[in-house]
Amino acid sequence: MSLWDYYTTQPWTRDGQVRAQVADIAPQISGQIVAVHVHDNQFVHKGDVLYEIDPFDFQISLASADAVVQQRRVSAQVQEADARRRQQLTTLSTSVEQTQQYVGSAEEDAAMLAQAIAQQSQARINLQRTQVRSTVNGYVNNLLMRVGDYANQGTADIEVIDADSFWVDGYFEETKIEPIRVGDPAQVRLLGYRDPVFGHVESITRGIATPNAAVSTQGLPSVSPTYTWVRLAQRIPVRIHIDAVPPTVVLAAGMTATVIVRPRPR
Repeated sequence: MSLWDYYTTQPWTRDGQVRAQVADIAPQISGQIVAVHVHDNQFVHKGDVLYEIDPFDFQISLASADAVVQQRRVSAQVQEADARRRQQLTTLSTSVEQTQQYVGSAEEDAAMLAQAIAQQSQARINLQRTQVRSTVNGYVNNLLMRVGDYANQGTADIEVIDADSFWVDGYFEETKIEPIRVGDPAQVRLLGYRDPVFGHVESITRGIATPNAAVSTQGLPSVSPTYTWVRLAQRIPVRIHIDAVPPTVVLAAGMTATVIVRPRPR
């Protein structure tokens, strides 16, 4: 009898799954891949170079931008000196209109120098972006790229599983949700391991999809008919934060698990 009560009333479920966030790494520039520095399932740190895009065109762009900045800086210095000299002259030596023209030319050259410096900064950052780096600590997953492939700007071509983001979703029947509270300790038993993983309830999902919310003709809700007296309990996801992982356990997103929550005394 006690075993039946435990099975029907205690908050536990066999319907659990290990989950993790995946960082989709996309280049911020386009170009041919000339070097790949990682292999499949390798652990990488945030900031590590994953692969490199051919830098030649971006090196030329930066050199050109440097030359333009140098040219604009010299021109701006000359115009500024002329304008300053004209402002020091009296109206007997130069007219007010000429002085204003020199001042205007100096300001125009200063603006052109600022624009050239901005373009130089863009060229420099584009050159740095030829080295595509990991944005998280984690594991390279399903690596398919190779040297010679073409990387397109904004298109993800390498995925890294965030090693700091693992959690477990336990899908509890709604009849077992009532005693569960945020912060309750939880035990996770993975299908392939003997040693349990320990954690606590981080949150309870506040909504799941329902087919009865679909819109039918004339904008009316489409409600499915019920032909049975037995009402199946819906399953509500409960998110389990992982606190401790035994050294023998290797977590992988997608693993199945049994989740047991130990409600604290209220």
